[in-house]
Amino acid sequence: MIAKFLAGKNSVDINSRSTICSVFLIGVIAPEVFIVQPGFVQGLVEILGFDDKGAGYTASAEMFGLAATTILMTFISHRVNWRGVVFWSLLLMFAANILCTYTTDLNLFVALRFVAGLGAGSLVSLSFAAIGLTHNPDRNFGLLIMWVLVYGALVLWAMPTAYAIGGMTLVLWFFAIFPLTAMPFIRYLPIAGENVAQVEADAVNLGNGMKGLALFAMLAYFTAQGVVWAYLFLIGVSAGLTDQQVANGLMLSQFAGIAGAFLAAMIAHRFIRSVPLAIGIIGGAICLYFLVGTFGFLVFAAAVGVYNFFWNMSHPFLLGAMASFDRRGRVVVYAVAMQMVGLAVGPFLAASVISDGNYLRVNQLGAALFVLSFVLILPPVLAQARIRQDDAVIAEAG
Repeated sequence: MIAKFLAGKNSVDINSRSTICSVFLIGVIAPEVFIVQPGFVQGLVEILGFDDKGAGYTASAEMFGLAATTILMTFISHRVNWRGVVFWSLLLMFAANILCTYTTDLNLFVALRFVAGLGAGSLVSLSFAAIGLTHNPDRNFGLLIMWVLVYGALVLWAMPTAYAIGGMTLVLWFFAIFPLTAMPFIRYLPIAGENVAQVEADAVNLGNGMKGLALFAMLAYFTAQGVVWAYLFLIGVSAGLTDQQVANGLMLSQFAGIAGAFLAAMIAHRFIRSVPLAIGIIGGAICLYFLVGTFGFLVFAAAVGVYNFFWNMSHPFLLGAMASFDRRGRVVVYAVAMQMVGLAVGPFLAASVISDGNYLRVNQLGAALFVLSFVLILPPVLAQARIRQDDAVIAEAG
């Protein structure tokens, strides 16, 4: 059976439609739970009976598993058979999700979510690596993000109905079966890929201090995202909205996220990065002000929509900035690792500040981390811009 799924040409055209579509499918499967994490956490609380803290620890465990293998694959991806890794990762996600249907014990459930995250992390790493080898990685990364957000919108919208029909078991079965849909397409993936850095044309070599600030900015930004994203569904419900109203608002926010990613692609390199980063990061923090206390559906939908728009607009600029801070492309590799660690730590920190179903501290913590990330990223962004300007002046004088 394994040979059947792994069979195929030893050498594939990475730019062929079959290979790119296969990579897109795997790239959507990888964050299948994270991208709908607010709805998943809501199910843990309302159906399995976990308290808010337990649900946060569960979400955090899965992201720690995802972060662990994403970081590991950064170092070993050039030594392993990509098709084999994808095959076993898909099976691992299938098995972990199925086993989750047989337990409501918090500790065992947390352990199984960690295992599911281990499988997902490999898929994240290899799908990103494969897209990075294509002729047009910028366009393909944008398309992947859009497909992930479309998946998230549809699943978030359907989750309340799925819970009503089959409870958490039905949702977990979906998370188990969805990875198996990629099995027939493994043969179109490359067996291995070269670890070739995609260095930005405006890259400069910043000092280690500036690089350190940039990496901590990435950690702070995605820790803030992890803090807020996991609890958005419960924040909406606690404000008096119905489950379906919250699901509808989050679905609409995914489409707003698509618009944000598209805008980033359209205005790339037209402004110094500090401008869109200031708007996106600080704007995201401000949105959290409107998600406090009691509010109606329109306020919730507008706030989470603008929040998701700014998130997906800021993300490409952050990655672009990281890629411009050294000419070897190593900073962006470490930055992706920081991103995964932040998304893992965020739900854990949020769970530690919740008190009696009150999410004010969650929003405050998220907003503070957003502001911190902007303060940290601003010096290296401005330093890179100054060096580029100086190089241009020298070039003109020469």
